[in-house]
Amino acid sequence: MQKQNGFAEVNGTCLYYEVAGSGHPMVLIHGMGGNTRTWDDQFEPFGEHYQVIRYDVRGFGKSALPTSESYAHTDDLKALLEHLGISHAYVLGLSMGGEIAINFALTYPETTRALVPVDSALGGFQWSQEWTEQSDELARVLGSMYKEGRLQAATEFWLNSPHLKPSLEKPGLKFRLVQNDDYSGWHSFNEDPVRNPDPPAAQRLDKINVPTLIIVGERDLPDFHAIADTLQQEIPNARKVVLPRVGHMSSMEDPDKFNEVVLSFLADV
Repeated sequence: MQKQNGFAEVNGTCLYYEVAGSGHPMVLIHGMGGNTRTWDDQFEPFGEHYQVIRYDVRGFGKSALPTSESYAHTDDLKALLEHLGISHAYVLGLSMGGEIAINFALTYPETTRALVPVDSALGGFQWSQEWTEQSDELARVLGSMYKEGRLQAATEFWLNSPHLKPSLEKPGLKFRLVQNDDYSGWHSFNEDPVRNPDPPAAQRLDKINVPTLIIVGERDLPDFHAIADTLQQEIPNARKVVLPRVGHMSSMEDPDKFNEVVLSFLADV
């Protein structure tokens, strides 16, 4: 299998990326605090069918941190694809990565050939009070820990957040999450100059006109199920799959079933 990795100096930043396989391009976008290794269970299996691109989003993994200059994750991804000579791709994202994927499909519809948001966030979604309070407390405590350089304590605190509880029940997955966690915590104590779409994606989902598969773990939190329902209702001809017995990190908790569902969907695109 063909593989390559490198750094792309694009859009005023430096993005780390890896490519495997050949065929129709397919992009994998990780979630908050993640990196390319989020997709270890998908990278080579998907690479047997497609040209798979995974990368560290600006501010995560080996990619550069944001500066004071405003930027958009969608523009970063578009510039990375152009750097790699790719004109169109299937776009798949987990959690924060799902939000980026949705925004990308709206911003660059000519580049998006299929969309797969997984346990996805959504710009403009009205989060519940419970989730908002949990998130604010998580951000406050993590921000303090990261600022003090208590990275191990921050990782443990993050791992015990409600949306990761099902993941910790999977043998070996906690170890992988810890090993994969090289997040600096930059967003916890810095103001991120990221530009988000205006109007937000939640108000424009009916404009998405590519084949769309929505995946959500059966044991994910209610807000993410509400987002999945919203995506299914608002995106024309979107299909939703609920993966049984898994939570927010569905692609890592049951990779075999996840891979089967995604590959089956893309085979019909």
